[in-house]
Amino acid sequence: MPQMAKRLRTNAWAKSFERSFTAFSRETMRASTNAVERAVAAAAKHRSPPPGAGDWLVGVAIGPAGMRRYRLYRPPAIKFGEKLPLMVMLHGCGQDAKSFATSTRMNRIAARERFLVLYPEQDRLANAQGCWNWFDTHTGRAYGEAALIMAAIDQVCMLYLADRTRIAVAGLSAGASMAALLVTRHPERFKAVVMHSGIPPGTAHSPMSAVGAMHGLRPTRPLVAAPVEIGAAWPPLMVIHGGVDRVVSAHNGHAAAHTWAQAAGALAGKERQVQRGKRYPMTVTEFKRKGSAAATLVQVGQLGHAWSGGAASQPFGDVQGPDASRMVWSFVAKQFRA
Repeated sequence: MPQMAKRLRTNAWAKSFERSFTAFSRETMRASTNAVERAVAAAAKHRSPPPGAGDWLVGVAIGPAGMRRYRLYRPPAIKFGEKLPLMVMLHGCGQDAKSFATSTRMNRIAARERFLVLYPEQDRLANAQGCWNWFDTHTGRAYGEAALIMAAIDQVCMLYLADRTRIAVAGLSAGASMAALLVTRHPERFKAVVMHSGIPPGTAHSPMSAVGAMHGLRPTRPLVAAPVEIGAAWPPLMVIHGGVDRVVSAHNGHAAAHTWAQAAGALAGKERQVQRGKRYPMTVTEFKRKGSAAATLVQVGQLGHAWSGGAASQPFGDVQGPDASRMVWSFVAKQFRA
């Protein structure tokens, strides 16, 4: 009898364990399935194009510093053999190609005005926050990333017939600083450069110095540009910066415009107060040399660290600001015509 009771207790325990294990396995499988479904949905959302007509193409640029993905927006109804201008857009920290395109809505302007838009994308393995390492010049990492972006530009020119004589670059925050670095290294490749909420080149050289530069605590070195007459000067610069930017001090916007103008031998003109509708007012200063603007500074007093006029649904966008994307294209198109 004791042995039979023992067997009964053992069987009861085994059945209880089996029921518990089955329930646990069922819940684990359900949780795993949900996790996989969420991951698949997130990947599908990342691959899906931003709103609007046109092609949203994917590519990879490869160089000595590794590889980087990029997205290319191509407007609809391109004719056979047609060469379109190319706008390079460099996202800020915490963004990727799609979120930057969605925030700036540059593709809408590209569809109307007919130009290509290239969105290089930083790898999270290279920077956990998705920032371009524009500051890391001591190790050479900044120059390696600049070379990868140039490789993406060359690839788009070859595969999609972008017009090599009409290329401009614009960026936000770390993307703005990388845009300036690109142009100082390859001035002959670009017709215009736009820095939105960025830090001028020569202000930082390491992660630690970049933090000081972001807060406006580091001086910017003078930039050395060749005289305009010998055709090696840098292209015109537009700077857009918010007056209440708590991430990148507005001091950097002033420094970028003044340093660029000084290198070109340009002088500041009279400030203009501009306001469009109910958007934030802005102060515009042009720095000219022989009648041509070498630098343009747009100060938006009520703007923080965000793309001015950017989509309200996206981080780092302020819909109340003047439309930076329209300003950027207007500035760039003028340089293309010149």
